Amino acid sequence: MTGTSVDVNYDLLSADIIKRAEKIALILMDVDGVMTDGTLYYIPGQNGEAVEFKGFNSHDGLGLHFCHTAGIKTGVISGRDSFATTERARMLNMTYVYQGHLKKIPSYEEILKDSQLPNDAVAFIGDDFTDVPLFNRVGLACAVANARPEVKQNAHYVTAQSGGNGAVREVVEIVLKARGLWSSVLKQYELIESAKIS
Repeated sequence: MTGTSVDVNYDLLSADIIKRAEKIALILMDVDGVMTDGTLYYIPGQNGEAVEFKGFNSHDGLGLHFCHTAGIKTGVISGRDSFATTERARMLNMTYVYQGHLKKIPSYEEILKDSQLPNDAVAFIGDDFTDVPLFNRVGLACAVANARPEVKQNAHYVTAQSGGNGAVREVVEIVLKARGLWSSVLKQYELIESAKIS
């Protein structure tokens, strides 16, 4: 993991972003290029076939644990099917894990039906063309800093951090702060809250 610094000034976020984040009860995301930097690694498995593995960011992981503790559900909708993603999602207590779906709307609609949440209660974090249809539906569409330019143009918010380098944690913190849940996170770890952060 490279040095990660989530240094977004919450006070400088637009009123629109804060208003959208206040409603979020579920954070969904792509995997490759969002939870990872997009690099795919292959090693020979025991049967001689290639096995894919990924590198995940520990800051993102702790942020997703914050969500679980705060009662905000999380999940992934990914075009690739990977055991590494399945295991990472299990470790992070993710509620929804949909893989192998380049067309993501059917998966998203299943999740909405199961969660019984409206579109504006969902955030989605993405980086490439396959994520834009979800951007057009969710309440808070977030493109990571290394997303395609066309994807950024369709996002409500573009992260300061790149995928695999703290972008997920950045979105998590924005949502927790907007919803007034950040203080409880800091107290849990015996941290002192800045006077300017709600």
